[in-house]
Amino acid sequence: MQRRYVTVDVFTDRAFGGNQLAVVLDAERLSTRQMQAIATEFNYSETTFVLPPRDKANDAEVRIFTPVLEIAFAGHPNVGTAFVLASMAKEPKPRLSFEEKAGLVPVEIVREQGRVIRTELTAPQPLQRYALMSPAEAASCISLSAEDIKTDNHAPHVVTVGNAFLVMELHSREALKRARPDAAAYGKVLPRDGARSVWFYTRDVPTSEAPCERQARMFMRGASGLTEDPATGSATVAAAALFADLDPVSDGELKLTVGQGFDMGRPSILQTRVLKRDGKIVSAHVGGACVQMLEGTFNLAREDPSS
Repeated sequence: MQRRYVTVDVFTDRAFGGNQLAVVLDAERLSTRQMQAIATEFNYSETTFVLPPRDKANDAEVRIFTPVLEIAFAGHPNVGTAFVLASMAKEPKPRLSFEEKAGLVPVEIVREQGRVIRTELTAPQPLQRYALMSPAEAASCISLSAEDIKTDNHAPHVVTVGNAFLVMELHSREALKRARPDAAAYGKVLPRDGARSVWFYTRDVPTSEAPCERQARMFMRGASGLTEDPATGSATVAAAALFADLDPVSDGELKLTVGQGFDMGRPSILQTRVLKRDGKIVSAHVGGACVQMLEGTFNLAREDPSS
């Protein structure tokens, strides 16, 4: 059968920036094995597959695959998939609702003069904080020392709002640039409490990188070993929820702009907001702009969906 696909650069307003995503639009009757093979073939950090919703009140079921495995939730795949579907829609909607393994993911659509300019997801799960790690243990994953880790605000630990990450803060922008994945240390530390990836950041952001208030990087396992991701929405929104949880402000909307991918030559801007009421997090959101890059078709034989 002929399948349509669209690729987009996510969390950027210019081509060849942000994070690449492939969206397969005609995924019905593809098996899990075929979806994984297609995602490996694209070899982007994630590929999404759009299926009819199980509940007609929603807009689609969306399955998300890295080159090596299926994941329950991710940020830039939702932002990018919503951008593609909203841009193609004959009847514009202010919000799309995606069924995913982590739960229901609502995505707001922002338009100007009839054109989709950005989308914003709501995290499907409340913030959960898991294993605390020593600075030395966490730093070893990214070839740094314990002295590079800042613990004034929080210790390195695993957090999730749908997909788990080891999150840590660094003292300086220089340390962020210096970080490199260490496969041996990485394998000793992760996975832990569901976290297979490391997201690390600094508040030490030069004025030349405005409007970012944080700069971040993220290392993950890819098809050919450890690799870097230029924009990680699910980690960023989990971190934003963590920051809000630690913030003494008990009520209101906490906004944060995070840069990622700058050291890869694929600058990305992720905009987060977290709503708090009576000292508790009500919802966490992350969004940004997208640019469509490619579209096309490929042919693939039908296969038993249960295989």
